[in-house]
Amino acid sequence: MLAKDLISDFILPLKTSDTGLLALNTMDEFKVLHLPIVNNTEFLGLISEADILNLNTPEEALGNHILSLKKPYVTEKQHIYEVLKVISTLDLSLLPVLDEKHNYLGVITLANLVKQFSKISAFENPGGIIVIELNINDYSISEIAQIVESNDAKVLSLYVTSHPDSTKLEITIKINKIDLAPILQTFYRYNYIIKASFSEKEDTDIIQERFDSLMNYLNI
Repeated sequence: MLAKDLISDFILPLKTSDTGLLALNTMDEFKVLHLPIVNNTEFLGLISEADILNLNTPEEALGNHILSLKKPYVTEKQHIYEVLKVISTLDLSLLPVLDEKHNYLGVITLANLVKQFSKISAFENPGGIIVIELNINDYSISEIAQIVESNDAKVLSLYVTSHPDSTKLEITIKINKIDLAPILQTFYRYNYIIKASFSEKEDTDIIQERFDSLMNYLNI
């Protein structure tokens, strides 16, 4: 999934002549902490709620405000993982998208990003989750898939988490079966360390309930 597929149509950019007060009201309406400033199709920068409040002059035009974030953006053909990286690194509530000629196309909101990421990560599919820990040199995606498939199951998604100054990896595996007992036994037989597993239906319901609550909070 590319950045251009994640653009939210309902948030319009601000102009330099718009006031900080208008920006704050718009942020409150759409539950975001940032908004893009655009001149025709030229992306000028991203203003944050803190930028406006720090000046303590919300009635002034945005052109008079100093932008702490300058111009964070992604291009339309960048992958969703790159979008996630930029938003996470800069702690943004939305991220502008530009075309190859640097014309402004729209923004990706954190809320929409979470919603779309849940789809490609098979979150909504029924199944169980296994979290394993292993050494970097022992990581083999083919072996992990073979263990799962030998128990008549399929890997729906897999995520690797590394930790600084560590030779360990944490692998989170989403599997299309709720009964994980046979798969867990096979992992143990291969000397894998199981850090956690979530297989009961009530666990799935709790996770779904928490996800739905997050979506409601983000006003999806």
